[in-house]
Amino acid sequence: MNRIAVVGAGFSGAVIAHELAADGHEVEVFESRPHVAGNCHTARDEESGILLHQYGPHIFHTSNPRVWDYVRRFDEFMPFTNRVKAVVRGRVYSMPVNLHTINQFFGLALGPAEARAFLASKADLSIAEPRTFEEQALRFMGAELYEAFFKGYTQKQWGMSPSELPASILRRLPLRFNYDDNYYASTWQGMPRHGYTHIVERLLDAPGIRVHLGARFERAMAGDFARVFYSGPIDAWFGNAEGSLGYRTLDFAAERHAGDFQGNAVINYCDPDVPWTRIAEHKHFAPWESHEATVIFRESSRYCESGDTPYYPIRLAKEKGQLARYIALAREEKNVSFVGRLGTYRYLDMHVTIAEALDWADRWRADGVTELPAFNVDPLG
Repeated sequence: MNRIAVVGAGFSGAVIAHELAADGHEVEVFESRPHVAGNCHTARDEESGILLHQYGPHIFHTSNPRVWDYVRRFDEFMPFTNRVKAVVRGRVYSMPVNLHTINQFFGLALGPAEARAFLASKADLSIAEPRTFEEQALRFMGAELYEAFFKGYTQKQWGMSPSELPASILRRLPLRFNYDDNYYASTWQGMPRHGYTHIVERLLDAPGIRVHLGARFERAMAGDFARVFYSGPIDAWFGNAEGSLGYRTLDFAAERHAGDFQGNAVINYCDPDVPWTRIAEHKHFAPWESHEATVIFRESSRYCESGDTPYYPIRLAKEKGQLARYIALAREEKNVSFVGRLGTYRYLDMHVTIAEALDWADRWRADGVTELPAFNVDPLG
């Protein structure tokens, strides 16, 4: 039996803690917030009874059968398809951009092959190898769709011009030549009936696990444990010795209304003069429930300052240089592994986080505590 510390009670920490405790190890989980589940935290609104995604929408989707089977051990997953809408210049469209979006936006009735040819005619073919988000968009969809759906939204989301962002960001967003408006292309998609916090609580409610809420784990405490799995910000572990890494954070303005506010779970607002990026109406994340009132969150993005909750890494050239220096420091640590979105400074969906946590448990079983590395994957990859 080994005494293990897990820092952070999000999905990374909870899955690692659950798996190692099941193997007979003593696991202590340290969470600085007063609740578990990290940014996936869900809780019932006292006034309306609606299950709120307290840190913004989280829709579970995966094509990994191991992950899908694993999460369903801890809650029933209800059918849910994420169908995002977008408001552009006072009109509502389907997202991601698909054949319906193209036809509606241009006032046409094109088939798939015709739409491909139509957008190809609008593409800026002078851009042979797109380097930026803007060049990628202009090369593959032309100026009109780019300026309507992506330019203003991206400026608001990232706080900088798309001409300053890498092309890889846009490559993650699909462009479809059919009428499929399912935001994700994953094999499975759904919502836990009782919320993500319920899943994490069940993961941590196991023999051998002790959870400390509102408790910060200091680096000096690492020597008291055979291994530390750290899912906090990697720069914070080293006291920001190489400077603070850049993150974007989110602000949510909650409103309560009677009835149904927007008729959909998520609607993006692409125009640059609208201050928020999207509105989430939380009762639509649980369509199997019925509520007379409704709660919406108007969401906006800004640079993460000290004391803010980090949501996603910026990962531009400056940050990648800093990250490389932190990786070198991390690999000198004796008994610490860095996990999850913050620990590896990567944008990770929930299913990837869970898969990597299960991989950590597999590696422990195969190699033992003394052979574990600082990272299970290359954070710069």
